[in-house]
Amino acid sequence: MGRYVALLRGINVGGKNKVIMTELAASFTQGGFARVTTYINSGNVLFESNEGDTCTIKARCEALLAAAYPFDIPVVVLSAEEIAQAMANAPRWWNTDATAANNAFYVIPPVTAQDVFAQVGAHKPAYEQVASHGRVIFWTAPRKTYARSMWSKIVQLPVYKSVTLRNANTALRLAQLMQQD
Repeated sequence: MGRYVALLRGINVGGKNKVIMTELAASFTQGGFARVTTYINSGNVLFESNEGDTCTIKARCEALLAAAYPFDIPVVVLSAEEIAQAMANAPRWWNTDATAANNAFYVIPPVTAQDVFAQVGAHKPAYEQVASHGRVIFWTAPRKTYARSMWSKIVQLPVYKSVTLRNANTALRLAQLMQQD
C-alpha cells in the first residue's frame, strides 16, 4: 500500500470554502483510503491507497470532494516518494533565510512546472530565487523586496489556479509525516 498526500487548493482562506478537517478525513476514509490523517487547516490529507497511479487517485479524491462540498476544490496528489525526492532536491538556498518568504508551489496536473514558469516569466535574481523538481517549485524572496519579485505576482495570473502553495515549514513537515509509519 502506498502513502500519498492530497493538497487541496483554496480552502479555509479568508473564511471562504470552509472545510472541517475531521469531516474531510472522514470523507477520505469512507471513500476507501486507509490511515487517513490531516495536517493543519489548509487542506493537507495524508493517506494510503492500493492504487499506484496518482492520476487515478486524484480523480477519486476530486469525486469525493465534489460529493461532499458545494464548491470546486482543485487537488494535487503526490506520493511519499515524490515528496521525498523533491525535498531531497530542494535548492540549497531554499529555506535558509528565516526573514524571507520561503514557499513551495505544488503544480496541479495537467499543468506542468514548465507551464507555470512560462506564464510567470523569468524571475528577477536580484529579488528572488526559484527552482523546481518534478511538480514542486521552490521559491524564496526577501520580505523587504517581496513586492518586486515576479513570483509574488503569480496571484494575478491564470496559472495561479493551477498551483497550491505551502510555506517551507508546512512543506517540510508534510515530507516528515509522509515518511512516518
